[in-house]
Amino acid sequence: MLLNWFLRPVANHGIRRAHYSSSSTAAAGREFPLEGIRILDLTRIVAGPYCTMVLGDLGAEVYKIERPFEGDESRKWGPPFMRNSKDSVYFMAANRNKKSVCVNLKTGREVIYELAKKCDVLVENYVPGKLDALGLGYETLRTIAPSLVYCSITGFGSEGPYKSKPGYDVIAASMGGLLHITGSENGPPAKVGIAVTDIATGLYAHGAILAALLQRHRTERGQKIDVNLFSTQVACLINVASNYLNAGKEARRWGTAHESIVPYEAFETRTGFITLGCGSDAQFVALCRLLGVEELARDERFVSNRTRVAHRTELIGILAEILKQKSSSEWMEIFADASFPVGPINSMKEVFEDRHVQAIGLVKTLPHPTAEQVKLVGPPVVYGEARNEITSIPPQLGQHTDEEPPVLRLRLQKPRNGKKVQWTNGTVDNEHMNKKKSKCCCIYVKPRAFGESSSESEDECEHCFGHVELKKKNQKVPPLPAKRDDGGNDNDDGDANNPDDIDGGPASMSPGGSSRSGEPSSTPTGE
Repeated sequence: MLLNWFLRPVANHGIRRAHYSSSSTAAAGREFPLEGIRILDLTRIVAGPYCTMVLGDLGAEVYKIERPFEGDESRKWGPPFMRNSKDSVYFMAANRNKKSVCVNLKTGREVIYELAKKCDVLVENYVPGKLDALGLGYETLRTIAPSLVYCSITGFGSEGPYKSKPGYDVIAASMGGLLHITGSENGPPAKVGIAVTDIATGLYAHGAILAALLQRHRTERGQKIDVNLFSTQVACLINVASNYLNAGKEARRWGTAHESIVPYEAFETRTGFITLGCGSDAQFVALCRLLGVEELARDERFVSNRTRVAHRTELIGILAEILKQKSSSEWMEIFADASFPVGPINSMKEVFEDRHVQAIGLVKTLPHPTAEQVKLVGPPVVYGEARNEITSIPPQLGQHTDEEPPVLRLRLQKPRNGKKVQWTNGTVDNEHMNKKKSKCCCIYVKPRAFGESSSESEDECEHCFGHVELKKKNQKVPPLPAKRDDGGNDNDDGDANNPDDIDGGPASMSPGGSSRSGEPSSTPTGE
């Protein structure tokens, strides 16, 4: 069945080998750094998906677990949407190199247990306590999969007075001080144009996961990792935080300027804006020379960064008048060989038409099943001895749930202690007709021998296709997954003590969502 398809057990020192095409690896002459690592991805929105996308770029097999019929909330964050698709363009940004599998976490936690046993890492971004209530928290899974690295990405962490609060990027950015220091000098607080706190959190999580995998290689034990938006944002305050903590200096908004370096900001030109900065006195001398005002570098008010900060208003006024006299392209030609950093403020059109972006092939164009093609910004990191690349586009909802049809098994269990023959609790009697009806719609003839399974029709259900695992009487039946020994509960509609329970059947796993059972209420981190 499906679990057997993507959970083929191969292990080596706690690292399971993935199943990439050997020919593609050989052709490139390099391997993926995370080849063989499997990621169980229970995240949505941005922070978590961005983390698992980076791991996927490095070769990890990422199984994106999504809610049946609904999927990741960001699939609906549009317009714009992909052409001829219900998926938003937003979703395309952080979900490449993944496989979408629909599982209802309420009724399908046994599926998650089986996945956890064969995966190296689980990443989730539910509000603390939500997965614990479903039997999917770390304390439960560590007994099932001791080597599992379990990474929780939350708004505020698992401790402290805010631990149960939901978190979004803009809330963490607000509470963490980023909005207080962002915006024009005399204007209101401003939000950064992208979910930068989410992205930073995802990157912190990705680094923490790699470190935990390295430690597991030595200890052969997994561990829990807690990463949260709020702490990440406070940590990213860097010098602003240090100014307050060590000098008692309250921060304020500077627009594009830098509090401690002058000049270091955007300047208006005749056609737009350019940004330049002089991090050393030598760079300031070079700027003055290219602007034709070398005497400024000898002015006692501007000879050092300390004096330039003290006389910021005078210097910026002088430079602003000079830079307005030419267009951005003219200044960029003059500054072509400058020793100081400088660049135009580009629109999105200008960004992706930039000759450098095009020369390094940063944007990848791949075929898309409904929109013909999708363009994705590839990984920014290049390895000399390893691969880091896009191998597949963001998946359609449930695309990989039914890549191999799920199998619904009905078995008889030999009576014990004089009890009656037991049927799986995942089925119900079909009008007392000596038949059973599954929770999708397949009708099964009651088996007449222990170990036998049969179906009335091959065409009853588009979800499981009336698949008959074993038709012949007394044919050997593949063993069910080993029962857990932690005493945990089984699926909501199953019996923890019933070895005949449905093994990942349609009630819990569905192609594109073939179960309409309710999903746990949760508020994801991200924006």
